[in-house]
Amino acid sequence: MDRPSAVERSLREAAPHEIFDVIRSLIEDRHGALAVDLLLADYAMTRLQPVGVLPYTRPPVPVYDSSPGRAFGSQEAHCVYDPSASTAAIYLPVSVRGDRLGILDVTLRVGQGEELDAAVLEDLQECADALAHEVVVAERDTDLFLQARRAERLTLAAEMQWQLLPGRSCARPEYSLGAQLEPAYAIFGDCFDWSASADDLYVTVSNGMGEGIDAALLTNLCVNALRNARRAGLSLSDQACLADQAVYGQHGGERYLSTLLFRFHLPTGEVEIIDAGSPRVWRVREGVVEPIELEAQMPLGMFEDTAYVPQHFRVEPGDRLLFISDGVYDALSPGGEKYSLRALASSIRSTRLLPAPQVPRVMLQELLGHRGSGPAADDSLVMCLDWHGRSSIRGR
Repeated sequence: MDRPSAVERSLREAAPHEIFDVIRSLIEDRHGALAVDLLLADYAMTRLQPVGVLPYTRPPVPVYDSSPGRAFGSQEAHCVYDPSASTAAIYLPVSVRGDRLGILDVTLRVGQGEELDAAVLEDLQECADALAHEVVVAERDTDLFLQARRAERLTLAAEMQWQLLPGRSCARPEYSLGAQLEPAYAIFGDCFDWSASADDLYVTVSNGMGEGIDAALLTNLCVNALRNARRAGLSLSDQACLADQAVYGQHGGERYLSTLLFRFHLPTGEVEIIDAGSPRVWRVREGVVEPIELEAQMPLGMFEDTAYVPQHFRVEPGDRLLFISDGVYDALSPGGEKYSLRALASSIRSTRLLPAPQVPRVMLQELLGHRGSGPAADDSLVMCLDWHGRSSIRGR
């Protein structure tokens, strides 16, 4: 039986707030590193924030047009050599199961004209991978890493929403998934959730009515009702019914949520979907961008004892699905012009070569270019799912 490596053991034995100090000491001892830094992606996914003794940390690094940002985007190690100083800066992705957390920045001394040994890069990446797992676990017991991700203060509603989310991306051989919310530091009603088993992937996208704390509380109630039903083994229809009853029982129809519920059958690509007055779905198949027309049913919590009936379709290997909330469609320019479907389709086409986890951030940045820098009238959500399928894996 394989035993944990020395790095994994050292991290597991460390106090949660000390795991980065431990990995830094290990890398310095193993490789004579001149500097080791951890950069975590901020909530807007536009900056890489240094982890240090708060609030006295180094300035953040932009995700765009920076060497660490290049490694973050490609999810591959990136080396920058400085011949004058005889050093190499190595930027390594810190990710766990497809969720992109940040970058491990290691500076080593190298001889004139030398390149880093492949075994050294492999060992450093293993250190970054081990650190990623421990950061996720440590966040239950320390605020250090959550604080480091903040380029500005979160509103209370945004704090509640970010704590509710499963992550911002995930991946398995059958699919790759990414999502983002804006304004990242002041969201209130939009939310997403996902969970996978051996043969099924469940995805929900919600747009709760209202603003601020009221919207966040409504979304928290709905998402936890859906999770409770899903974890009890209920069907997709029954999950929608339970959440509908929970929200109606609390608010009597005065507050409700527009929600998309999906169940993807991983072996076949069969999809079961319930459109509860929801955010809309687009598909990219063989370069063609088109909306998927669904039968809209009542939002969750609008009426008592609503019955929900699923629809079905199939995804094919190579398909891309995008789930987009009303905050995108309804965004207004400073002159009052709505974000058009043509502009949205153009944004979908322009991001077709990007991996799924990068697409939401880029699309929302393009939306910001239309809306301008003023306060948003509504929050916006984009989720992107790339379907690879099991049949294509077996056929390789």
